[in-house]
Amino acid sequence: MTTEDQAQFRLAVGPSGRLIGIDAGTKTLGLALSDVRRTIASPLETIRRTKFTADAMRLFAIAAEHEVAGLILGLPRNLDGTEGPRAQATRALARNFNKMSPLPVLLWDERLTTAEAERMLIAADQSRKRRAEVIDKLAATIILQSALDRLNQAT
Repeated sequence: MTTEDQAQFRLAVGPSGRLIGIDAGTKTLGLALSDVRRTIASPLETIRRTKFTADAMRLFAIAAEHEVAGLILGLPRNLDGTEGPRAQATRALARNFNKMSPLPVLLWDERLTTAEAERMLIAADQSRKRRAEVIDKLAATIILQSALDRLNQAT
């Protein structure tokens, strides 16, 4: 199941269990992991994209290892709220995840998360090389934390 409806997602994942946040880029999947109580998001890993099946198998192995209840997938909308090719590719990615796993997927508006992650790393005086290594999982952390904050407000 893929949804943008927070209430529907909350019902699907139940009251507890970890969630994985995903920043899906063309070359990488940045991952972040929540705690079991779903209050804090932490950077987890960056998967270098190769073939979809291999990437998805790695993601689902990580999900199984951490006993994940659901996925929060960043949906890259344009600044005006419309959806372009990247958003359509993300929706296709979610559909393909659904074919391989019963984990529910919440599509989460991720406008400007990568820019925010870049600003944070520059403010922390990280080198360009270091920023390139961690930006995707930091963007995933921002996506996941904003979703956790919103999901927890509604309870």
